[in-house]
Amino acid sequence: MERLRRVVITGLGALTPIGNSVPEYWEGLRSGRSGAGPITRFDASKFRTRFACEVKGFDPLSVMDRREVGRTDPFCHYALAAAHECITDAQLDAEHINRDRVGVIWSSGIGGLVTLEEQIGGYYRGDGTPRFSPLFIPKMISDIAAGLISIRYGFRGPNFCAVSACASSSHSIIEAFNYIRLGKADAIVAGGSEASIAPSAVGGFSAMKALSERNDSPQTASRPFDRDRDGFVLGEGAGALLLEELEHARARGARIYAEIVGAGATADAYHITAGHPEGIGIKLALSECLREAGLEPHQVDYINLHATSTPVGDPAEARAIVDFFGDHVERLSVSATKSMTGHLLGAAGAIEAIATVLAIVHQTVPPTINITERDPEIDPRLDLTERGARPRPIEVALSNTFGFGGHNAIIAFRRYAE
Repeated sequence: MERLRRVVITGLGALTPIGNSVPEYWEGLRSGRSGAGPITRFDASKFRTRFACEVKGFDPLSVMDRREVGRTDPFCHYALAAAHECITDAQLDAEHINRDRVGVIWSSGIGGLVTLEEQIGGYYRGDGTPRFSPLFIPKMISDIAAGLISIRYGFRGPNFCAVSACASSSHSIIEAFNYIRLGKADAIVAGGSEASIAPSAVGGFSAMKALSERNDSPQTASRPFDRDRDGFVLGEGAGALLLEELEHARARGARIYAEIVGAGATADAYHITAGHPEGIGIKLALSECLREAGLEPHQVDYINLHATSTPVGDPAEARAIVDFFGDHVERLSVSATKSMTGHLLGAAGAIEAIATVLAIVHQTVPPTINITERDPEIDPRLDLTERGARPRPIEVALSNTFGFGGHNAIIAFRRYAE
């Protein structure tokens, strides 16, 4: 069998509740800034949860013309903005590469929810006569962002959408990794976007009792591993990474942020929303990820946790890590960046992969904020980086992402070396 090719990260793009570019996002993480605040997207005064982590100050006209804005859903606006920053950052000149060998694998857990609400709401507010926009379906479907990015840049390689709830964009990155190392593409824009701060999402997650109801203190509501956590905070935005075959990147003189060396994708096979309380699927994904990367547990320096701030999910993830890494947990750094960004659903894996890559680049672990009193269920040996960002050597870092349905995705990044 032909040797698998090496895959590196050469471009990053981010639009998040704590920064509308990669440098702003990293500064927000490093400084421990919360992106939460009262919902402005709609009147949430009658909802049990009235706050979220919204993208702030973003103008889609900065990356699209007015006609294109009107013909696309906000989750596509976010996708095109992050992809533009990523491709610009990578200095990938579409006119001087083989665009047949460049793809887009892009995720959204929910897709065009804003469009869906507008169109269905218009129908029920009317006299029952169907009056739907001819753009309703192409604005709403989750795969359309991948199509729009490819159309804009003329990328004719692999193009599709991976959907696995909150693990979606991590699965997109894993798919891109596999396509490139198997020789099916030379470069792929991978990531995800979500624009689900809408009545149906807030109402639906609230009905599940999944959302925090800390309306009097939104900025402290996302509090992974805290004894008094009461649910996650809904977020929105997008993250994009350019994955590239090493020799292709070298040939064009690309800057290399880090190398992807392995991935694990498993199922809990347990429950439609709750992860297995013993983290069986998580431990299996960790094992598969490190086996594929050719790494031992003691070589891992940092893990960006899924940790959504839910009563059930946080202890299960912590338990799985302690069980898997054993005594190495005393030398392992972990953190939950959702404490700052909220939970971006299908885009969470992408922005957290970027945070993991930047932790390697800057040799700094971003913090977990809002832990007032640590949950006694959490093993005290686990270093949650709860007192601010911390410099430390990071050669290998993992990004954990888990989705409703028991979908687990873990990606291993390594500091790039020739």
